[in-house]
Amino acid sequence: MTPTTPPPTQPRLCSVGPVEIGPGRPLAVIAGPCTLESFDMGLEIGRTLRDTCAELGLGYVFKASFDKANRTSVTSPRGPGLAEGLDQLGRIRDELGVPVTTDIHDPAQAEPVAAVVDALQIPAFLCRQSDLLAAAAEAANARGIAVNVKKGQFLSPGEMVGPVRKLAESGCENVLLTERGTFFGYHRLVNDFIGLGDMMELDCSAFSDAGSPPVCFDVTHSTQLPGSGTQTGGRPERAPLLARAAVAAGVHAVFIECHPEPSEAWSDGATQLRTEEMAPLLRTLAAVRDSIA
Repeated sequence: MTPTTPPPTQPRLCSVGPVEIGPGRPLAVIAGPCTLESFDMGLEIGRTLRDTCAELGLGYVFKASFDKANRTSVTSPRGPGLAEGLDQLGRIRDELGVPVTTDIHDPAQAEPVAAVVDALQIPAFLCRQSDLLAAAAEAANARGIAVNVKKGQFLSPGEMVGPVRKLAESGCENVLLTERGTFFGYHRLVNDFIGLGDMMELDCSAFSDAGSPPVCFDVTHSTQLPGSGTQTGGRPERAPLLARAAVAAGVHAVFIECHPEPSEAWSDGATQLRTEEMAPLLRTLAAVRDSIA
């Protein structure tokens, strides 16, 4: 008897505040500056993105980091810190009326951050840290928020079952996974679109319904050239190409960092898009999404 291939796992939904991410829902956009450099800048960028997404019928989640713990130099600016950063994120959330997300790097940050944001983000380099995942899951479950785990550049798509299992075993099933490229030799990330499809059909038996988490594509970090000098380099001109391909492939959300003047950004200036580039890009992505719906 010829063995049959099991049917693909069906994606489930992830709720980030009022934004539902997953099959049958509008494309979600998680976007903002890499670092929360100031309240006014964050508010300005967030307002622009909110209004564009509303015009296009896309879900919007504001993103910015209160602390960039993984920097090339200890003297590099890291952001406003936990207390001031959470105050600014909370004010942006309230003033714009949109959900917000930020990354955490230490288990002790999970509970205070979860009290303010709508999704906790686990950085790619930390996606296998059991204590961090457990703390994020417990805080998220207690607050009814989501956890977004970025796939480590050193993992295959199938290996993301591990972080998902740790989250589920710690009580959180409101999960989003984010693809951000895989190391290929030196100074290069490669996006494997076969693997992207595999991650969208991940076998997640740890969940109560065995459904696979929806998948987000990190557009700007995928253009990084890691270790290509004293600072991480990038190819931001390729971001629209990757974004179009990912949306055509059926991802449920895109993650994009932007800044009014990327060359002056505190972090990831080599990969962030100009804020003014976002509206035309999002219009194109909305059209691509409509064409495959």
